[in-house]
Amino acid sequence: MSTTDTGNTRDSAAMPEDDGAPDPVSPKRHIGVSADGELGEAGSQLSTAPVETAMPGSFGGRRKPGAAGWIAWTGREVTGWVRWFWRQLTSMRVALILLFLLSLGAIPGSLIPQSGTDAAKVQDFKDAHSLLGPVYERLGLFHVYSSVWFSAIYILLFVSLIGCIVPRTWQFVGQLRGRPPGAPKRLNRLPAYATWRTDAEPEQVREAALRVLKQKRFRAHVEKDAVAAEKGYLRETGNLLFHIALIVMLVAFAWGQLFKSEGNKLIVEGDGFSNTLLSYDDFKSGNLFSTDDLTPFSFDLKKFTGTYERTGPNKGTPRTYQAAVDYSVGAYGKEKKTVVKVNEPLVIGDSKVYLTAHGYAPTVTVRDGKGKVVFHDAVPLLPLDSNVTSQGAIKVMDGYKNARGAGEQLGFSAFFVPTFAGAGKGDMFSQFPALDYPVLALSGYHGSLGVDAGLPQNVYQLDTANMKQFKDAKGDILKKRLRPGETMTLPNGAGSITFDKDIKEWANFQVTQQPGSDWALAGAFAAIFGLAGSLFIQRRRVWVRATTGADGVTVVEMAGLGRSESAKLPEELGDLAALVHATAPTKPDDDAAPADAETPVSAAEGAEKQ
Repeated sequence: MSTTDTGNTRDSAAMPEDDGAPDPVSPKRHIGVSADGELGEAGSQLSTAPVETAMPGSFGGRRKPGAAGWIAWTGREVTGWVRWFWRQLTSMRVALILLFLLSLGAIPGSLIPQSGTDAAKVQDFKDAHSLLGPVYERLGLFHVYSSVWFSAIYILLFVSLIGCIVPRTWQFVGQLRGRPPGAPKRLNRLPAYATWRTDAEPEQVREAALRVLKQKRFRAHVEKDAVAAEKGYLRETGNLLFHIALIVMLVAFAWGQLFKSEGNKLIVEGDGFSNTLLSYDDFKSGNLFSTDDLTPFSFDLKKFTGTYERTGPNKGTPRTYQAAVDYSVGAYGKEKKTVVKVNEPLVIGDSKVYLTAHGYAPTVTVRDGKGKVVFHDAVPLLPLDSNVTSQGAIKVMDGYKNARGAGEQLGFSAFFVPTFAGAGKGDMFSQFPALDYPVLALSGYHGSLGVDAGLPQNVYQLDTANMKQFKDAKGDILKKRLRPGETMTLPNGAGSITFDKDIKEWANFQVTQQPGSDWALAGAFAAIFGLAGSLFIQRRRVWVRATTGADGVTVVEMAGLGRSESAKLPEELGDLAALVHATAPTKPDDDAAPADAETPVSAAEGAEKQ
């Protein structure tokens, strides 16, 4: 049995006329009669979706002569067009189109480097694509989420959803406060229909039907000669919840983008971090973010622990990857211990501290020609591969004097492998990420590092424009591979550099603060539940009419109407009819029954027949 419902008043001209009397009654139920016909109020407002109207040729109507007529006509025309555009913007079709465009517009934001995320990659893309770079820049594809066109789609979708929800919510509230509409004149025209004759009085049948429908959680009342009932209001509630959840997600997304912050900090074992702007290695934030919004906290990296698979196809894969930290909240907060792991951040207020990278920081000691220590520190180096082959720079900027007593700056290019294969066994690349056989390769420079100009420099690279490379007695470039505890002596009494046995590890932490993420998650869950409710809950109406027939016997008619087709409506009507039939059973009518008729079919059984 299928149920059809357009949600609007049906055209009475679509069905042939009859005398308005029900079909001949019998102890059997009649299901499957066409639902077409005049339903009137009974078939209306099963949905709060706005009815789309066709656009007329002119909104201004007939224009009267003269300036006053032209002004009045223009006003009507402009007002009509504005209303028409508003109806289009707030229609479900346009909302879906805007939602599709929003998701489509986010694709280049995922595929093309974004200036707000990685400005260096954006510049590399421009350098590598001389033709596409200017085009992408003009289209705003390097900053998609803050571009004019993406913001326009976002705002239009926001306005469309609000313009759709407000009137539907108001209409739905009116439906909740109202009562189910009265029964249509011809119940036998509805898609689910049943009838029988009974000896019970019409009032008794209506009282029994009202009791049964209320027990089944229908909103029911008696109107004239029939009981009108309705159920499934949660369908529209789910629909409205879905749209409201979308608005919540849009607001949360906008709020998070405007007030977000994201910074990175590399910390060597034993060092600490305080959540202030100057402490970050790099920092990005939204347009409305203020430094006062930073959560006050600090932490120290006590120890980084990394273990790796030793054998098998997953050799070198991390098994343990965690950082033990001591942290405190506020200026005078009590210090607490915790462990930060991958995908298990430290959560402090609105901030989350993620562990994102790891590497080694060999400790080196630099002495001048007189043996004075001018530099002693752990120098973090950047990994180049999964086995933590690393490179970087060691810079001695202050306190060093050469053999002639003149002040100079030293720089060393460093290349480190935690597990060296051994001399003569290939290039100097690590064979395993753990510290099994650490080796540090160095080559030195002296002169000016270029830091005195005040221009920012990459701490992992040397600016050798104003420096000279150390050379040995043969005139070859001075370079050496050092094991922990070994020293490379600089020529001509320039001093030495020692690779100390203390090799520390470093960890990179990303501190994010994105308000609205919890609201976005709640909105996503609410949208799922709302969509499920609008898809699986059916809005339906049931009417039970009990009247006295021409022969004085009570005629009971039951019919159901749903918003959309569903095989469950006839089944539900059959169950309801069976309960009413128990109070008002079928009147035996041997004269009216066919000669070959068998035992009368019960109300519940007959309702399930197609």
